[in-house]
This record gives sequence, C-alpha cells and structure tokens, in this order.
Amino acid sequence: MRLFYRDQLFDAQLLRTVGHSCYGGADLAECLAAAQSIRETDTSGWFTAWMGLADRVRADAERSLRDGHPVSAREGFLRASNYYRNAYIFLFGEPHDDRLRRAYELHRQSFRQAAALMDSTVEEVRIPYEQTSLRGYFLRAASGDGPRPALILNGGYDSTAEECYFWNAVAALRRGYHCLIFDGPGQGSALIEDGLKFRADWEAVIRPVVEWLRKQAVVDSRRIGIIGLSFGGYLALRAASGEPGIAACVADPGQFSLLEIFQARIPAFMAKDLPDLRGLSGALLRKMMYSRLRRPTAGWGLRRGLWVHGARSIEEYLRLAAGYSLAGRVERIRCPTLVCFAEDDEIAVSARKIYDALTCEKEFLIFHRNEGAGEHCEAGARLLFHQRAFDWLDKRMLR
Repeated sequence: MRLFYRDQLFDAQLLRTVGHSCYGGADLAECLAAAQSIRETDTSGWFTAWMGLADRVRADAERSLRDGHPVSAREGFLRASNYYRNAYIFLFGEPHDDRLRRAYELHRQSFRQAAALMDSTVEEVRIPYEQTSLRGYFLRAASGDGPRPALILNGGYDSTAEECYFWNAVAALRRGYHCLIFDGPGQGSALIEDGLKFRADWEAVIRPVVEWLRKQAVVDSRRIGIIGLSFGGYLALRAASGEPGIAACVADPGQFSLLEIFQARIPAFMAKDLPDLRGLSGALLRKMMYSRLRRPTAGWGLRRGLWVHGARSIEEYLRLAAGYSLAGRVERIRCPTLVCFAEDDEIAVSARKIYDALTCEKEFLIFHRNEGAGEHCEAGARLLFHQRAFDWLDKRMLR
C-alpha cells in the first residue's frame, strides 16, 4: 500500500507515524502537510520538516497547559512525542548525530508531559538489570478490583518505550490490562543513553522484567503476558522459550531467525553463503552490501543494524545475526502463542515456520492487504489488529 512517497522506506515511516492517529499520536492532515514539504529520500529535509511540526505542536500544547486546558495539552504532547521520534528515524547509525540525541530527548520529554496529564496512572520505573537498570513506564488499568493481568510490551529495532504506548499500550489499558513498556538493550534510552546493545538471549532481559512485575501488588503474577512488535516478535518468542513466568505470547510478526530475513531478500545462490560471505558470490554480496550502506534510505536498515548490535562491519553484523535463531528453542515454549503474519511484511517470511514448529497451544493469524492490514506490523490498521489479537488474548488472560 502506497500512502504518499514512491520510496518504500519513506512511505513506510510516514504510514507508521500516521497510523498512531487512532490512539492520539498523530493528526492526518498535519502529517501530510509535513510530508508534502519533503523531497523523496531527502533525509535532512525529513528531519527539518518533522522537527518543525513537532516543535509547533509542542508549543501549542504548552500554551494549552498554561491556559488551563489539560486535555488539549495532553493530546498535543502525545502528537509532538511521536513527531520528534519520526524526525530522527533516518539518523540511526554511527557515528552518532547530535540531532538524533536532541530529538530523542524531546520525544521522551513530550511523552512525560503527556503522561502527567493522563487519567490512568503512569509511573516511570527503573528495572534492575545486571549492573545497571532499564527505563520504562508502568501503566495501571483503571478498571477492576484486586490484582489484574499485566502485559509486557516489547518493541523492536528502532521503537522506544514511549512509542510502544501507541503501538499496544492504549489498546491493552482499554481492555483492563496493566502494561509495562520499557527499553531493553539496543532500544531507546538503553541504546542512546547507556550504550547497551542487543543480545540474542533475550530471556535474560525479560526475566528481571517479569520479576519486577511479580512484586507489584496490583499484578496477578500468574497472568503476565508479552506482545512482541516488529523484531520484538522474535524477542518475545525467545523470551517465552526461557522464561516460564510468561502466561501468553503474541508475536507481531512471528520470526524464526534474523538471518533468514537477510536470506529472503537476496538471490538464493547468494543466500547460501551467509553469514560467512564465502566464495565469488560472497565477494559480490559483500560489495553490494557496502555500496548499499551508503545510500540514504536503501542502506538505512544496515546502518541501523550495525549500531544497535554494536557491529563494526557488515561481516560482524551477519555473524551476530546468525545467533538470533529459535532453532533448538522453539520446543521450549509452553504458553499459548499467537503468531501473526501480514501479507506484505518482509520481516514475517518465517512466520509460518515458527508456527509449524511450536508444540504449545497456538494460533496463526493472517492480515490481508485487501483489508488494509498487509503492511509491516499492520501499520495503519492497528484497531483491526487489536480487535483480533486481543480477542484471542482476552480468552487466555482475562478469564
């Protein structure tokens, strides 16, 4: 589905941002007005336009707050937070760009300002993790007495705890779940502020998150679920394979192996040489990938991957990617698991494979392009996604 741009990545990031409108993260016309001012693949122009929009919306929100209009202020801060995040998205990579850090700080600050004005309780938390801690937010559902089920909302490669509010938290809160949104290694504050990179054994990240939730008196410790978004679809499955405290898992989308996603995007005769880039085909692929790395949008995924994994070269990135696999682990998943697949989502190429390998209670949920839900993570159709995914989840978590 093409929304505005011919460039696939530009259009996908616009759809991602506009798609948050259903939960207060965007206003369609102001987003399209910003998009019209940006030339195709002009990443500097993208940053300038979205920062300008975010600054204006945030200034309006602060004026509403000063004038005693908290609802208007909250709505403005939420949109500004999303726009600041979108502004820096193409700056992912090393060496670090100071503009990314500034936009990220405004993204988080705007969300905090909105959170202070929300009807539900939003608590900033620090989750003990090895020799440091992970930042996040605990959002309490307003309905119901006594301990309630809770959901861990696990983001992906370039999402943040704050953006996860739009992706899944609002929908979960409306249905009576407490939510924990957080930045794990390789994500948001853990990456940008603390320099923590992704790790393949994600169960080591989720274990302290589950332990933290179990200590909260309002949480039913027997009903702690996880929803993984984008690359988080793999991470959630990996966590469920090693953390018995997870009562249900939703993988959006399902992923078996990070390396398989690379292999699906290149000719088969080259794919067999990954991750080692052997022989003539490996040399050709190496040349192609390093050439691609320098392109503004086509190379963005590689630049992002190098940064979040702490890889110094494409060769090292590919070797690290090979470690992100559920081979030998998928059979350990015991909780009910929902595997999601959107028709036009390249990340979901192994969704059926992971579903077939699961031995637990499971369901495979397909989202179609002709219903507007075929894009990555059903961007632009989250209400439809939440209707179907939560109808499945509610039967297992709210009964």
